[in-house]
Amino acid sequence: MTPISFHAPRIIEIGGGGVAKVPALLARLGLARPLIVTDPFMLSSGLLARLTEPLRAAGLAFDVFSDTVPEPTDVIVEAGVARILPAHDCLLAFGGGSPIDTAKAMSILASKGGKMRDYKAPALADMGKLPLIAIPTTAGTGSEVTRFTVITDVERDEKMLIAGLGALPLAAVVDYELTFSMPPRITADTGLDSLTHALEAYVSRRANPLSDSLAESAMRLIGGNLRAAFHEPRNAPARAAMMLGATQAGMAFSNASVALVHGMSRPIGAHFHVPHGLSNAMLLPAVTRFSLPAALARYARAARLAGFAGAGDDDAAAGEKLLLGLEALNAELGVPTPAQFGIPAAAWRGKMQLMAEQALASGSPQNNPRVPDVAEMVALYSGLHP
Repeated sequence: MTPISFHAPRIIEIGGGGVAKVPALLARLGLARPLIVTDPFMLSSGLLARLTEPLRAAGLAFDVFSDTVPEPTDVIVEAGVARILPAHDCLLAFGGGSPIDTAKAMSILASKGGKMRDYKAPALADMGKLPLIAIPTTAGTGSEVTRFTVITDVERDEKMLIAGLGALPLAAVVDYELTFSMPPRITADTGLDSLTHALEAYVSRRANPLSDSLAESAMRLIGGNLRAAFHEPRNAPARAAMMLGATQAGMAFSNASVALVHGMSRPIGAHFHVPHGLSNAMLLPAVTRFSLPAALARYARAARLAGFAGAGDDDAAAGEKLLLGLEALNAELGVPTPAQFGIPAAAWRGKMQLMAEQALASGSPQNNPRVPDVAEMVALYSGLHP
């Protein structure tokens, strides 16, 4: 058997009401003075109180940095680093993928200084200044259990993949009750993001038996519950299943890596400010069609696991049903095309070559079952916005 190297947080607490147990978790870890990293909505909506009230009740002192933005930038990361005080002994990231990714980058940048671009893959960002406890409020990014963060270089207009142990949280608190207030659009985008994570980990050239087991479970959970979570926001079993599936998908891709969808998605976000999960969803059917012949058996099994195909379907039929199912799921969840999102055709065409070059440079396309060249990625981009 080929040796496997697997990375995950030291502690993962999963279950409803878990956020109330954060003070006890900090005590177990010997931590007492966190800097909370969150976003303005978590603060203004009152959801942050789900975390701060237990901290206050336990007599713990904390500070809050709430200036994170939906697509994290190096400028915001630097502002966050400036808020870290000598007294702080950990970071508590509370929110969706953006606050968690920002907190990861803050710890990495604070460890050795410089600029975020100094840590861009293929560099290994293995050092972090402070331990991080991640508390996701969305079921999608999986950032709470991964050793990756994605940060936009504002000056160069580039989304950078930062990878290394410095980005791996010490602990994660996965509380599905925090997702009850997610609006349908975010439920859809983050759910499709987690489905992409699971599928790409499963077909990745770097997949291994341990990541496979997590990806398979995640595809079952997400495929069987995303529609219910979207249409019935207070459906507790569906929300719990989506949260668990997102975390499993996060551990799968953290150890098997993502592939072509993510490689092509990051430049769309950087140049056109499309939310990450949404840009993944835009690409997923077309990239899957491109990749299908190179890993038909894997894609066919994924189709059966996610409920797009039946046990009696042969691989060719299951693969075709996967393509049709992904397109139908996007339609049901209201995923727009780039044109429907409001991106002008001329602007899109003008960036296709650069986006393809940036995607290739990220390294993710090389994990794909069918590895494209720049021209093939330009053709895929062109097909999204004819």
